[in-house]
Amino acid sequence: MGYPFTAADVAFLRSPAGAAAAAEVDLLPLTPATHLADVSAARRVAGERAAAVVETVLLRRKAAAKLPDPGGWLFTADALQQATPWPVAVARAQRLTGRAVHDVTCSVGVDLAAAAEVAEIAVGSDVDAVRLAMARGNVAGVTFLRADALRPVSRDTVVLADPARRDSAGRRRWRPADFAPPLDDLAAAYSGRDLAVKCAPGVDPADVPWAGELELVSLDGSVREACLWTGSLATAARRATVLRSDAAPWTITDADDDTCPVTPVGEWIVDPDGAVVRAGLVRHYAARHGLSQVDEHIAYLTGPTPPPGVRAFRVLEHGKYAEKTLRAALARLDVGRVEILVRGLDVDPNALRPRLKPRGSQEASVVLTRIGRTPTAIICRAERT
Repeated sequence: MGYPFTAADVAFLRSPAGAAAAAEVDLLPLTPATHLADVSAARRVAGERAAAVVETVLLRRKAAAKLPDPGGWLFTADALQQATPWPVAVARAQRLTGRAVHDVTCSVGVDLAAAAEVAEIAVGSDVDAVRLAMARGNVAGVTFLRADALRPVSRDTVVLADPARRDSAGRRRWRPADFAPPLDDLAAAYSGRDLAVKCAPGVDPADVPWAGELELVSLDGSVREACLWTGSLATAARRATVLRSDAAPWTITDADDDTCPVTPVGEWIVDPDGAVVRAGLVRHYAARHGLSQVDEHIAYLTGPTPPPGVRAFRVLEHGKYAEKTLRAALARLDVGRVEILVRGLDVDPNALRPRLKPRGSQEASVVLTRIGRTPTAIICRAERT
């Protein structure tokens, strides 16, 4: 939950005295080992607002993983946890360029800030008065108002929403009612409007039939979120958007060619980005890059040349999987450090690895999968193409 900020805390933090206090507290290490000394120092600087200042400094440090320059921003712990990473927010905002945009769950303003850079007009609203006060200071040039997301207060705008997740513990599939406000209620409240709803990547398209497009977004190899698009914003039924810090972004949709054969294991194994897999676009990705599937029900791809800029696996040898046979092969190849990837088999890599007893000097990756009904082990060397 974090520190419970109040409107008075926000007013202080936005004042010159609050800014000066935060700058001075930011010079402290703020580690568990220095906690008592740091708290005493913060109290001398900020008095009764010390807890709010310390929390703000700590949250800004954490925010550096999501925002390019979080200095001066105010957050609550929950708001920062749910905040969209800046590259993802910017990529989504590009589809709103030149439009009037109303972020109806603006929270502290991360998505709104990205939208405001490209929108003709930007409006932010939230039911939480403290977060709204933070957003007013975080994002310039935007109209703010306090409002319930399920009670429309704007017209002729694209509606941007980021409903909160009620409970994320162990959840792989999310249903519309697992969000606050519920996804179906948002869709009903803005029926007929162009709508972009950020949600968890575990949402099943069958549970949101009102969404014209389901987009899965990954950042640096990790699937971060899904976005549901309606109206004129929906330009494909399914889309994968892949963002990387070291390469240009790219997308693929269900409108792309999906002509993809199934062939024996070739020179390389390619494990498509998670956004591609979750969006159900493995065949489309394979067709784009001249790859084939090793099995029509498995997401691993194979071919003579991997796509550029990916981590692919050069095949050393492969055959029917048996633990004893694999252990002998790794010993013969002098493998001492082994990465294990599994898809389509009930194998726990962490339990298997010590049983393989790798003791050599080389590194290898082992892809365990099912080809037809045959459990298969593919020993590879991972390479960045």
